[in-house]
Amino acid sequence: MQFVRTEIPDVIEIIPRVFEDARGFFMETYRRDLFVQQGIPADFVQDNHSASEQHVLRGLHYQIRQPQGKLVRVTAGEVYDVAVDLRRSSPTFGRWVGVVVSAQKKNEIWIPPGFAHGFYVLSPRAEVQYKATDYYAPDCERTLLWNDTAIGIDWPVPSGLEPILSAKDSRGKPLSEAETYA
Repeated sequence: MQFVRTEIPDVIEIIPRVFEDARGFFMETYRRDLFVQQGIPADFVQDNHSASEQHVLRGLHYQIRQPQGKLVRVTAGEVYDVAVDLRRSSPTFGRWVGVVVSAQKKNEIWIPPGFAHGFYVLSPRAEVQYKATDYYAPDCERTLLWNDTAIGIDWPVPSGLEPILSAKDSRGKPLSEAETYA
């Protein structure tokens, strides 16, 4: 596995070693010892799986208490995956990073606790699976506004098109009003 630090060094793209032959392929998607060596916690407690149609934007989600680290991969299709640093003590507070994660590339992205996370579906359909370091806690869940100009995420939404959002995601709070971490 190759661990590639992004512009926000705590957010890491993981590129697996893929063994392919006429039968198909094999790869490790998680290996505790290698992840721990890279500073990625080994205590995942929940796996999640979503399916979304093209132009769906999910996020930007986070939990103010019980923050979740997420190891995200795409098993069908392709998404533009985004993390926003919400740790006030961090030198990258309020900054974002985006990575294309796809079934074809077989890459993953590590989003540490303290970040808001979301993705935009680039392919006709995408299935996203992720491991979380803490349990889903609906009373702790918050949504950061996906298009907050103070953050300035450059989503790859085609000109003249609006992404498909849930009601909850369309009511996200701008960074100036959002609960953040110490």
